[in-house]
Amino acid sequence: MDDQVKQLWPELDWIRDVDLREKVAKTWGLALERSELEAEDLEKIPFTLLVPDLKVSFMAHKRAVVHIAREAGEKVREFFKQELPVNMDVLIAGAILADVGKLLEYVKKDGKAVQGVYGKYLRHPFSGVSLAEECGVPPEICHIIAAHAREGDHIKRTTEAYIVHHADYMTFLPFRDRLKLP
Repeated sequence: MDDQVKQLWPELDWIRDVDLREKVAKTWGLALERSELEAEDLEKIPFTLLVPDLKVSFMAHKRAVVHIAREAGEKVREFFKQELPVNMDVLIAGAILADVGKLLEYVKKDGKAVQGVYGKYLRHPFSGVSLAEECGVPPEICHIIAAHAREGDHIKRTTEAYIVHHADYMTFLPFRDRLKLP
């Protein structure tokens, strides 16, 4: 596993299936290889371009999503048992990969992250699935990548995809839409 990827994602160790863990890491490695962004940029650039002057980094948001999704998955398993099963490896892998396509969507211009031409044509759910499939990531995880954002509102989501979607949106929408009182 690439040291750069492992440094970005200590949560990879939560994936018990070694083969899956390697495929998830390989996907991130491929994205970094093809991106104009460097690994260090991910600790500095905002996680979304839709909120002006956002100070929350891409990695802070991404890691929060993974942690929230994992804890939510554990609670779903605890309370609903086999009535609503959750595959934790699939959930964690999907959460780690959900925004991997942003590495192709974003470019640097004058030291800032902006949406590049590629990103204007293909948003990150599409490019993320493409990267993941190239690295052999199974379809149940590619489904999470595809369904985590608004594009997923037009399909049925798996339980794991719902959890990642909600973990992602609960850490995005309050920055964009929250009620601010004086």
